[in-house]
Amino acid sequence: MSLEPSSAEGMAESPGGLTEYIVHHLTHNTGEVAGSAFHLDSWIIALALGLLACFLLWSKARKATAGVPSRGQAFVEIIVEFVDNQVKDSFHGDRRFIAPLALTIFVWVVFMNTMDLLPLDLPGAAIQAAAGHEVAHHTYLRIVPTADANTTFGMAFVVFFLIIFFSIKAKGGWGFTKELFTAPFHANGTVAKIILSPFNLFLNVVEYLSKPVSLAMRLFGNMYAGELLFMLIAGLFASWVTFIPGVLLNAGWAIFHILIILLQAFIFMVLTVVYISMAHEHH
Repeated sequence: MSLEPSSAEGMAESPGGLTEYIVHHLTHNTGEVAGSAFHLDSWIIALALGLLACFLLWSKARKATAGVPSRGQAFVEIIVEFVDNQVKDSFHGDRRFIAPLALTIFVWVVFMNTMDLLPLDLPGAAIQAAAGHEVAHHTYLRIVPTADANTTFGMAFVVFFLIIFFSIKAKGGWGFTKELFTAPFHANGTVAKIILSPFNLFLNVVEYLSKPVSLAMRLFGNMYAGELLFMLIAGLFASWVTFIPGVLLNAGWAIFHILIILLQAFIFMVLTVVYISMAHEHH
């Protein structure tokens, strides 16, 4: 993200300065659904990026040829092969559902994370050009869906339900329930099993719940911190004395942030596959 000079001057002149600027950019465009606040910007942008990713992959697959591939087709094939190899290493069952799931997660999260590289004031400038300064000043728009905990927790809970589904599918309803009370502490006698069952249930519940929480918080924490750091660097653009250092810091952080964008998408994908693979295992 970067800060345009006109926005920097406006930030310097505003009463709240950098604090007001950051608060404005950290505020979501919300609506009300069932009496609760709903982050419209995160949902709309995430949906649009997901549809865009599907369209791009579909368009390359539709034009795929057996001969010498185009650069676009070769790039898509590299991504598909890379994801498939990661799934092969982590999951040893039927990959017909898991491999497309992993590819969807990786590409979608990369697309959402990449929004963090767009100029910080680009949405405001577009709204200002279309509707005027006053409308833009009072319009909130967060363009990085993964910097919103609602987005990451929503994705993580879908993964959680998939873990439960595949556990029951692999072990059966009774086998899954039995394992909750008999693992990881196994016992031979009936009395010992009864005594240990509450401890086993507690540990299993903690283990199951920790998976979506860790998935969601890791992705959200990294993207939120990266977004906030871009906003703090933007404060350097408010003065011509610190403008050049601001440009250098902004460029340096943006280059390093590319690694974070790809790494966080990779980690979310791999952990999803690993968790589903663990759901097939019997204690």
